[in-house]
This record gives sequence, C-alpha cells and structure tokens, in this order.
Amino acid sequence: MSSQNILKWGIRFYITLFFLYLFTPLIIMSAATFNDSRFPTISPWRGTTLKWFEELWQDSGMWQALSNSAIIAAGVLAIAVPIGVACALFLSTYRGGGKNFIYGLMLSPLLTPGVIIGISTLIFWRSMGVSGGIFLTIIAQTTFIAAYVMLMILARMQRFDRTLENAAFSLGATHLQVFRRITLPYLMPAILSAGVIAFLQSFENYNTTLFVKGYDTTLTVYIASKVRTGLTPAVNALGLILIVITVLLAAIYEIKRRREVRMDEQKAALAEAAD
Repeated sequence: MSSQNILKWGIRFYITLFFLYLFTPLIIMSAATFNDSRFPTISPWRGTTLKWFEELWQDSGMWQALSNSAIIAAGVLAIAVPIGVACALFLSTYRGGGKNFIYGLMLSPLLTPGVIIGISTLIFWRSMGVSGGIFLTIIAQTTFIAAYVMLMILARMQRFDRTLENAAFSLGATHLQVFRRITLPYLMPAILSAGVIAFLQSFENYNTTLFVKGYDTTLTVYIASKVRTGLTPAVNALGLILIVITVLLAAIYEIKRRREVRMDEQKAALAEAAD
C-alpha cells in the first residue's frame, strides 16, 4: 500500500472517529427518550415507550423556563448584535489613539469568569433599585456576548474593499447610503452568523444567568435543578425535539442554498448563450 493510500485511509478513519465522538452522545440521549426507565439511560432497556413526551408536555415548569430562555436570547440578540457591529465598524476605521484600549475593553468580558460577571451585574443594578429577572439577565449576558459579535464582524471587515466606499462617496452618496447599499449587504452573512452565535450563547448560558435570573428560571438552570431533585427522560425528549428542529432548519437552509446556486448557474449559462 502506497503512502498516499495510507494517508487517505488515515484521514477517513480520523473523520469517522471524529463523527462517532461527536454524535454518539446525541444518539444515546435520543435512544434514552424511548426507554421505559425512570432514569435517562439505555441500559438496562426496560421497554419502548412514548410516555416521556407526554410528561414533557405536562411539565409546565420546563415550558416556562424554555419560554424565558427564548425571550432572554431574543433580547440579547437585539442588543448585542448592534453593539458588536458598531464597535467592529469603529475599530476597523478608527486610526487614532486608544484603539487598542477599546479593543481590549470589549474583549475583557470574554476573559472574565461568568460567575464574576453575574455577581458584579447583580450588585451594580441592585444599588440602583433593579432586582434580578429577565431584564438583568439580558444585560449581564450582553456584556460578553457582544464581544463574540464584534470579533466575527471584524474578521469580515478585514476582507472588505474600501475603494467601494470611496467610489460611492465620490459619486455623491451620503454615509447612510453607503452603509445601507454597500457595507451592510457585505456584512450581512457575518451579521446573520453572529446573530445565531449570540442566540445560542445566551440560550445555553448558566454561570452568569444563575446569579441574575431572580425568580425567572431559564432552561439551563431548570435542568440543573432537576438533576439535583431527580432527572427524568422528559429532558431527553426536549433535547430530541430541539435536535430534530435544528436538523430540519439546516436541511431547509441547505436546500435553499443549492437552489440559489443552480439558479445563478442557469442565469450565467443563459447570459453566455445570449452573448
């Protein structure tokens, strides 16, 4: 066997091992949803059942926690994305002093433990008469999630051709028109990706949320409390539903993307034939 074949089979083995490592826990979790056992496990198998979906439907506390997590994630998305985009645009165009300081200031929450962010946010806002809850959770999470958005937009801006903006200004366009017609369309893929990251980072956050949530329990905190009091496969049922929704959305996006690629290829072929 040649060295090229050895390398090819080695890469295939590594990719297979990687996907097994990645998806085996999800498969086990999904299978435990259908096991007639009080605990989320597949061994021993006590029979196939769908009762955990019924228990999930009747668990009003979990649905309320899921609703709170979605509201908080939407709030973080609405605040963190504009802040991150604005800071990235500022850092990519500013050439004066203090640029490194602002960059480090925006990144500092990423280096701060979530527990510290949660406690400091709670102490600061309580001194102003604001107690824990959904609003305070949104504020606390935004402090570090905005940095993720900024980094993703900065990475996109590094490949931006500034001559397009200069040409638009030379033709009499205003700053708002240049941003709306040139900069924003170019940044839109990065903004959408940053929005997804921001939503997921907020949805799964635990350390910071634990200290600022007040009486508004989120999904991660609720599941953590269920672990202490007795976790059932109803949580697995919720995880399976979220996985199915994620896979469906990814499939819809991929189908739409391929359809757009085919349409672009057909338009290009028609244009060549017309020429």
